[in-house]
Amino acid sequence: MKTLKANFTVDAKGLACPMPIVRTKKAINNLNPGEVLEVLATDKGSKADIQAWSNSSGHQYLGTIEEGDVLMHYIRKASENEEREAANFETTASNEDLQKELESNSEIVILDVREPAEYAFGHIPNAVSIPFGELEERMGELNKDKKIYVVCRTGSRSDMASQALTEKGFTRIINVVPGMSGWNGPTENKVN
Repeated sequence: MKTLKANFTVDAKGLACPMPIVRTKKAINNLNPGEVLEVLATDKGSKADIQAWSNSSGHQYLGTIEEGDVLMHYIRKASENEEREAANFETTASNEDLQKELESNSEIVILDVREPAEYAFGHIPNAVSIPFGELEERMGELNKDKKIYVVCRTGSRSDMASQALTEKGFTRIINVVPGMSGWNGPTENKVN
């Protein structure tokens, strides 16, 4: 296995979102500024998640090496003057709020930013699937004039996606928390 020199390694293999980010945040707090953290993960969505979190928190995302099923992410800890608290998206809705909106408003868009396999095994009917890692290049598929509810499994990826959309001029974005992990409304799947 080809690895780069890191000051500390976090093993997040076999864990799904948001656990690779949770472990990364905890580990990076124990590093000195300038030191490098290696995060081992098997969740394909972790690349976009860790890159977005690094950028929003001020840490430097160095890159990812893929060896078989394992993604090795490298992050350099920021110095105190570079580091900032990762912002949370301000406009949120609960799952119940979204269910009420679905019952009364057919003009909304539900954007599901989970990975294709997560979407296939159960999603809100008519939700648009654009995985978080593809959002940057696929934003043009979304109508900026529509109210867009962004969902993921727990509200973490959807938070980062909501911030990214807002930075690109979308003004009617709502992050759904906790998302599909607590969704009790109707679902459909694409698995035969």
